[in-house]
Amino acid sequence: MTLRLILTRHAKSDWDNPLDSDHSRPLSARGVDAAPRIGRWLSGKGYLPGQALVSDATRTRQTWDLIAAELPDAPVPEVDRYLYLAGPDVLLGRLRRATAPCVMLVAHNPGIGEFAAAVLQSPVAHDAFNRYPTCATLVAEFDLPDWSSLDYKTGRAADFIVPRDLD
Repeated sequence: MTLRLILTRHAKSDWDNPLDSDHSRPLSARGVDAAPRIGRWLSGKGYLPGQALVSDATRTRQTWDLIAAELPDAPVPEVDRYLYLAGPDVLLGRLRRATAPCVMLVAHNPGIGEFAAAVLQSPVAHDAFNRYPTCATLVAEFDLPDWSSLDYKTGRAADFIVPRDLD
């Protein structure tokens, strides 16, 4: 069975309010513009998640909401506080409990970028992949019976994009 994973780093956040905690920082105007464009790209490519795992930070929830608005039949997100600033091992553990054939995970750097690199058999040939900038999105595929078999170095990159590619 081919499983598909969509890994998206949250869109650009707003640093203007010094009273905002890191957890509560909202998206900037640039982030509000970028996230729906990623959603339209996903929809146009047919990369449609049946399950969405989203960090509970404000910026990740807003990123998901803006992406989901562009997807037909977007799932209700599973908002998870353990995904906030999670490292690769936490992300791997959470994904091993996923249930849909296509899962989207919206989280933070450095964890999501490190996880994206670690889960692939070979790196993506894109100059932004190693930086995993805001709203970077990897689509990876795995020939596995189910998500419980997910491990590092088992996926292949099907696609990768950053908002700048959509300009």
